[in-house]
Amino acid sequence: MNHRPLRRLCGALLAFCLATFAGAAAAADAYPSRPLNFVVPFSVGGSTDLVARLEAKALSQILDASAVVENRTGGGGVIGWGAVARSAPDGYTLLTVEMSYAIAASLIRNLPYEPKTAFAQITTLVQVPHVLVVHPSVPAKTVQEFIALVKAHPDKYFFGSGGVGTNTHLGGELFNSLAGVKMSHIPFRGAGAAMQDLMAGRVQAMITSVPTALSQIRAGKLRALMVASDHRIDALADVPSAKEVGLPGMDMQFWVGFAAPAGTPKPVIDTLNAAMVKTLSTPEMKAQLKELALEPVGNTPEQATKLVNDEIARWRTVMENAGIKPE
Repeated sequence: MNHRPLRRLCGALLAFCLATFAGAAAAADAYPSRPLNFVVPFSVGGSTDLVARLEAKALSQILDASAVVENRTGGGGVIGWGAVARSAPDGYTLLTVEMSYAIAASLIRNLPYEPKTAFAQITTLVQVPHVLVVHPSVPAKTVQEFIALVKAHPDKYFFGSGGVGTNTHLGGELFNSLAGVKMSHIPFRGAGAAMQDLMAGRVQAMITSVPTALSQIRAGKLRALMVASDHRIDALADVPSAKEVGLPGMDMQFWVGFAAPAGTPKPVIDTLNAAMVKTLSTPEMKAQLKELALEPVGNTPEQATKLVNDEIARWRTVMENAGIKPE
């Protein structure tokens, strides 16, 4: 039997594999060779945008490459998410991913991408819990007192949100479910408008991210009853955690991470992960995160992927229980 054709085939396959490996290694070694583009699906000035700009600056110093931030707004984030999903998987277009991405997977019909497979997660960079705040006129100093008030007078207590399906809406619905109360929901056009009416006393409560409410809490314009986490945080050291007050399922983190289009080479993902995690240890980044009450995470790509998928499943359940239909 003539084995030469088989040997030639095996040799060709080996050469191809070696060339592919060498090419990937070379690409990783040369990466990055041009500017990185951070896409933020939301407007300038928000928490997500701020984290992206801090990271772009820090990462450019670690990788010795320039980085720019591009705000691709519209469609509740869909415009930006879709744009990155269609981008070349070369590691030069990066997506800023956060809690709204997981919520949109169940809230928005006919997304132009598959939420669980369209992106390669790089890391969850930071997180910060939400906080239950009430207007100072509410005669409750603890969560237990507030729950008792709402149960006794359900028609008098309303929670505000930035709109149907937003984190502030789902946080209120989750609290209703876990606490066994029925606060009515008042949606506004954005969390800022909801916060204004809360401070004016037109709604009585809101569950929002700590940075959003921190200055008003410190000024005495709002009263914090509970941090939606399994532990207390330094920025609100006197405020008990959800676990402490008997609502462990109320652990609700606003997280921000980064991803690349699916198919981005693993060596490039690993390079980005290592560099992003390293930025969290720089003195400048530490100081900025502390000022914003943000907690560093810096997990692995695998852990970040699990977090996103778990969040998608969690908020789908909350929406189903609250009767929120996809739009």
